[in-house]
Amino acid sequence: MFSHLIRSTQGRRNLAALVCGALAAGGLAAAGVSSALAPGTASASSHREAPLISGQPQYDTTDVYAFVSPDRPDTTTIIANWLPFEEPAGGPNFYRFANDARYDVNIDSDGDARADLLYRWTFHDQVKNGDTFLFNTGPVTSLDDPDLNITQTYDLEMIRLRGHRVVSTTKIANDVPVAPSNVGKASMPDYAKLRKEAIRELKGGTTVFAGQADDPFFLDLRVFDLLYGGDLSEVGRDTLKGYNVNSIALQVPSEHIRQSVGQPVVGIWTTTHRRTAGGDWTQVSRLGMPLVNEVVIPLKDKDKFNASNPLNDGDFLKSVTNPELPKLIEGIFKIEAPEEPRDDLVSVFLTGVKDLNQPPHVRPAEALRLNTAVPPTGAPKRLGVLDGDNAGFPNGRRLTDDVLDIALQVVEGELVGKKNDLGDAVDKNDVEFEKAFPYVALPTSGSDGPLAEAGGNRTQLDGAELTSGGIADDRTMMAVWAGAGGAGAVFAVLGLVWWRTRRRGRWS
Repeated sequence: MFSHLIRSTQGRRNLAALVCGALAAGGLAAAGVSSALAPGTASASSHREAPLISGQPQYDTTDVYAFVSPDRPDTTTIIANWLPFEEPAGGPNFYRFANDARYDVNIDSDGDARADLLYRWTFHDQVKNGDTFLFNTGPVTSLDDPDLNITQTYDLEMIRLRGHRVVSTTKIANDVPVAPSNVGKASMPDYAKLRKEAIRELKGGTTVFAGQADDPFFLDLRVFDLLYGGDLSEVGRDTLKGYNVNSIALQVPSEHIRQSVGQPVVGIWTTTHRRTAGGDWTQVSRLGMPLVNEVVIPLKDKDKFNASNPLNDGDFLKSVTNPELPKLIEGIFKIEAPEEPRDDLVSVFLTGVKDLNQPPHVRPAEALRLNTAVPPTGAPKRLGVLDGDNAGFPNGRRLTDDVLDIALQVVEGELVGKKNDLGDAVDKNDVEFEKAFPYVALPTSGSDGPLAEAGGNRTQLDGAELTSGGIADDRTMMAVWAGAGGAGAVFAVLGLVWWRTRRRGRWS
């Protein structure tokens, strides 16, 4: 049915400036930003997508992925990420899941916008030595290494529901270790080994993982730098390159989550609940389809959306059927917006596409819908269904799917005859994904993150590594630092004596 939607990739880069300008206009309008942008306001998929959650990164879901496992096609893999924009060298308090949160993956197996099955992760911190500032006190060679000073474990529950009521709760994993932040090469010389130890096989064919990973979302985010400073030729750089996220991955037999062989479509979304001071739980984050809360939901409704249930998504229907972004593109670039109401966007973002991933009697709701009966392909195409690959987005979401380009082309009318090649010229992740579970790439090391790349040539001086142009310069600089440090100490002592003298004189 969808093979006729195969698109050519020619001309994408010629149109990259157009796309980025349009995205910038949409993002700025949605965020209510005028001529001055505050630092750190960038958004990607659902990185910092709403005002309240942007200040609570531990609870902020960044992306959800769901796909039939390529190496185990009788299983479905679900990956959800939290805590956006992790600078790998961001110590000494590196990145952990919150221990006052419930991280949930919701699965709707009959299309009624209610979760029928819920997987819930709760995390627990352990600190071996509170008298040091160090995350690790020596090289870490295993997850139970005594030099790993701060560790996390998690419990995993499987909860069955009927009409929002709990039918049964089963703890399927207890005290499973989390793969820690990748501090650096000196601290974690073989991080791949730590990742492997954090992968656990459970009863019934389920496999789980939790830990740090490279952020798998790829796109050029610099549209928020005042429209590239007016130079729209500067597109095509993956601005999430080198940043990490905290990732949860779950691989389960598909028969455990779908209604039946005859009804294999599932809807998937995450929710994060935070414990209040009174001991209650409140939902602070929600995510299924990418980009919806960024550029579809208006600013006044973003926090409401994060706290809402898919059952009530009719409240946001007008934002989908009458989207803002095409109007902005038309106003700025004179490209005619598709006619409204946009029923094609309803099928992509709310109901699933008929004869592909739309369950019978579906209730429109924002969820990532996956047809578990569509087998994986050995040669996935980044544009998924638009390029004739029905195993890709919007039928679920694989790590390699270029959802930004797909969403842009669909928003501009690809499914209603307005053919286009819009894209941001970032077509793949900066590092290769793994071939087996949990599939996400290893996290960037604290030795190699974006800040580390800014360093100069490194040389050895008296057993210490310094960034410098030469040894003579290093010695001179060290002498200056030493002198400055000594002078600072003298001034500090003199200042303390002066202050105490004045204090005695005032109060005596």
